[in-house]
Amino acid sequence: MSTLIDFILHIDDHLINIVNTFGNSTYLILFAIIFIETGAVIFPFLPGDSLLFAAAALSANTTYGLNIGLFIFIFLAASIGGDSLNFFFGNKFGEIIPRHRILGKFIKEKDLSKARTFFDKYGAMAIFFGRFIPIIRTLIPFVSATSDFPYKRFIKYNLIACFSWVAICCGAGYYFGNIPVVKENFSMVIIGIVLVSLMPAVIGYIKTKFASSK
Repeated sequence: MSTLIDFILHIDDHLINIVNTFGNSTYLILFAIIFIETGAVIFPFLPGDSLLFAAAALSANTTYGLNIGLFIFIFLAASIGGDSLNFFFGNKFGEIIPRHRILGKFIKEKDLSKARTFFDKYGAMAIFFGRFIPIIRTLIPFVSATSDFPYKRFIKYNLIACFSWVAICCGAGYYFGNIPVVKENFSMVIIGIVLVSLMPAVIGYIKTKFASSK
């Protein structure tokens, strides 16, 4: 866990190391991370928003020879494909995975419960909003499928969500990531991104607790 936290907080340094070590294979590595984050269901803790921001920031720096257009393409493909695979898992194995002796350790029932509550509250719009919230992002496609939500309707909202998510995260990284004050305080910016993305979930939790206490 400490290694993951270090990767997230110093994601710019780690990405530079990846680029220097693997060159053009960096695109494939980042595609895999974003695809697995949602597609594998059991890895909701992998970085999403911060990875897009940092990758776009590096692409704006000509030193590394990275292409922002290619990043946008692979992140779109990874997020849409990952969510669709996640939906498939929920549709086929929705009752099995959470109860599995090994897989169940990665999907906490309390997180699933939060995702179900979020989906029940917002309905189809949860597919859009959930794309911007860590952990919820990974579980919403799964919960949508277990709620008998039709895939044709799911993919419509999912496409809008993924395009918006990639555009906002990559756009912010590309245009603001190399501003001197941002580069000098990159770890703090990443923490800020994580905190902002978690705010809706925290506010929802507080509201639920407050309502139950009443």
